[in-house]
Amino acid sequence: MVQPLPISALVPTRHRPAAFARTLHSLAQQSVQPVEMIVVDGSEDDQTKTLCHSQIPGLLTQIQYYRATEIGAATQRNQAIARATQDVIWLMDDDILLEPDCLKRLWEALQSDPRMGGVNAMITNQRYLPPGRISRVLFQFLHGQSEASYAGKCIGPALNLLPEDDPNLPEVVLVEWLNTTCTLYRREALPQPLFSSHFTGYSLMEDVTLSLMVGKQWKLANARTAKIFHDSQPGDHKNNSGVLAAMSLVNRHYVMTQILERRSPSDYIKLIVLQLFEVAALLQSIQGWRSLPAVVAGKAQAVAQIMASKSLSSNN
Repeated sequence: MVQPLPISALVPTRHRPAAFARTLHSLAQQSVQPVEMIVVDGSEDDQTKTLCHSQIPGLLTQIQYYRATEIGAATQRNQAIARATQDVIWLMDDDILLEPDCLKRLWEALQSDPRMGGVNAMITNQRYLPPGRISRVLFQFLHGQSEASYAGKCIGPALNLLPEDDPNLPEVVLVEWLNTTCTLYRREALPQPLFSSHFTGYSLMEDVTLSLMVGKQWKLANARTAKIFHDSQPGDHKNNSGVLAAMSLVNRHYVMTQILERRSPSDYIKLIVLQLFEVAALLQSIQGWRSLPAVVAGKAQAVAQIMASKSLSSNN
């Protein structure tokens, strides 16, 4: 017998009905399911709407479908939470496949400590890998000290590293940040609005921002045995390397200065070193060389945008 849990699942989506259908079918196989799912759709056709209104065998969750009034991952989640009625919020992507008992283990991890503000699932195809020699030197420089593992940490200029799936670790592992791919939050721990208007479009780093804000007063953890496969889909928002490079730098600077409050000259030096490292990493492949001009142009655009924003702030 499937047990309903007092959870509101929030799903922003756009033009991905096939991937979303696979997600819903995997949810239908879970031993527990959320009471409701709020889907905010930015599609220009009715395929996702038709899917949400269809009968999926085994799925007991009540799906509420809404058209997005504004397009973007962060703003669509803001629209969704305004419709949510439950005390636990499940931020999930539209292209994940849940392994057996994933949601049950997430729920148990969240309930394991009254001060646990949020927990996320382990992504089986996006894992933390121990850094090589050069990366370890970089991490130590950015972090200001050496660590046996940097898994689950957010170091230096807001460099966020994935959690580690080590069988020697406990099932619930404290971390410093959470993604929005498959994460449960206590609603009382969440800020209002959920995401700042700073985050638009693909909204890089909005997950880091949210979790760091929650983590100032609550514990965050990775539920290591709650596992998903991220069936990541291609899209126009992922194809423009220059736009992504610009957004990454602008948003990382925002997190570093506004959320982590790291604004010293040494913090900016670390941010510059990280950008140079990212550019140098492109030189290791043919594809990297091809994207290099766009990435450099994007980062230059981001620097100009940051400087203009700082100038505007100082004038005000």
